[in-house]
Amino acid sequence: MAYKDLQDFMTTLKKNNLLKEINIEVDSNLEITEITDRVSKKYGKALLFKKVKNSPYPVLINSLGTYERLNMALEVENLDEIANTIMEFMDVASYATLMNKIKSVPKLARLARVFPKKVKKASCQEVIEEPDLDKLPILKCWPEDGGRYITLPLVITKDPETNQQNMGMYRLQVYDKKTTGMHWHLHKDGREIYEKYRKLGKKMPVSVALGCDPTVIYSATAPLPKMIDEMIFAGFLRKSPVELVKCITNDIYVPANAEFILEGYVDLDEMRLEGPFGDHTGYYSLADMYPVFHIEKITRKKSPVYPTTIVGKPPMEDCYLGKATEKIFLPLLKIQCPEIIDMNFPLEGVFHNCVIVSIKKSYPKHAHKVMSALWGMGQMMYTKMIIVVDENVNPHDVSTVAWKVFNNIDAKRDLVISEGPLDALDHASNTAFYGNRLGIDATKKWKSEGHTRPWPDDIEMTRKIKELVDNRWEKYGIE
Repeated sequence: MAYKDLQDFMTTLKKNNLLKEINIEVDSNLEITEITDRVSKKYGKALLFKKVKNSPYPVLINSLGTYERLNMALEVENLDEIANTIMEFMDVASYATLMNKIKSVPKLARLARVFPKKVKKASCQEVIEEPDLDKLPILKCWPEDGGRYITLPLVITKDPETNQQNMGMYRLQVYDKKTTGMHWHLHKDGREIYEKYRKLGKKMPVSVALGCDPTVIYSATAPLPKMIDEMIFAGFLRKSPVELVKCITNDIYVPANAEFILEGYVDLDEMRLEGPFGDHTGYYSLADMYPVFHIEKITRKKSPVYPTTIVGKPPMEDCYLGKATEKIFLPLLKIQCPEIIDMNFPLEGVFHNCVIVSIKKSYPKHAHKVMSALWGMGQMMYTKMIIVVDENVNPHDVSTVAWKVFNNIDAKRDLVISEGPLDALDHASNTAFYGNRLGIDATKKWKSEGHTRPWPDDIEMTRKIKELVDNRWEKYGIE
């Protein structure tokens, strides 16, 4: 049964002893960050700060900060369930016989429940008030941050040419009671829509939802193709339509059960310095000029909870959202690269910096083909390092992967340097937005690839001896 809203998910966390309530007063200026960082590094519980200095609203943080809570949020035992369901839907299209088409009807029936449902009344509009961001317990996360930041915003815009809505997660630096920065990166969909409004010379309406059911929150971070509405994807994940309501001041439809909605606009020619910000890379991203979001109205529930997150040195809550994407979107990558067996985005790589891929190698330089293909796919273009291993290597076993890389490569033959786009947050490149990416071919080399020497086998004990030792282990008296 899909969660009604964020507070419904909180109730489930509490029932399962996965939510810790803090009843003493805490400060949103740095103190909440330090508390949460310590808890996150120990894989601790979600936190609900019930008394936050200078704000009437409680703060929920770290709600998705373990695999257990992430699975609970998406209502699965394992994220592979979602990936397998996506594979099943893709298989439906290839069913040939009438009987198989009939059998596919129950699967297709689920698709009828993914489309959003528009409603007239909504809990997110129980209270309508003039904007005053000072009332919200917005965090200043790290000492050198440029100010307070809304870190879990679902930024909703509408394409002026197609009227299709887009939802993304872009941090909002608070400037005053009514304005924030709008951190649209050069390569993001929100920035593309913004540029369309600039060409048309029209003011750009924007609405921001704070605090939705967890599938909607995750969907805002998912690297979806442009033609797929994030609300439809959320409906697919939750197996139930997302209810939407029209905003008070513009024509954007927002999640009806959100805790808060910020309604406003972005002026087309107004830019303001945004940053620095302690980012998910574990470093401060640099200050730069970004558009400004003007808030005209705030609507909310009568008793809302303010959701937030912090990012920094991994592991942190955002890492688990990245691991969800790794699992859920693997079937889509396999459409383009069916030779891919599995992949792993190590937490230390913080999303874009490293991916390890295992492949079924079929021809010379096959690993190089996979590298090029991945760099050509959406946000994979940001990946600074791609490591390719053989199908018998588990990419999630980083120790074994390191062993293969350290022992199997010839630097001249197996390292690929590719110049291309990089994430706007990358600080290592000499140039902003682009630089050099590294591919490492750690697969076994063939004679057809020019390796004429014998390639040694891995050292492995025989199955017979392994079984013998398994059966006699207790007799050895080894603890």
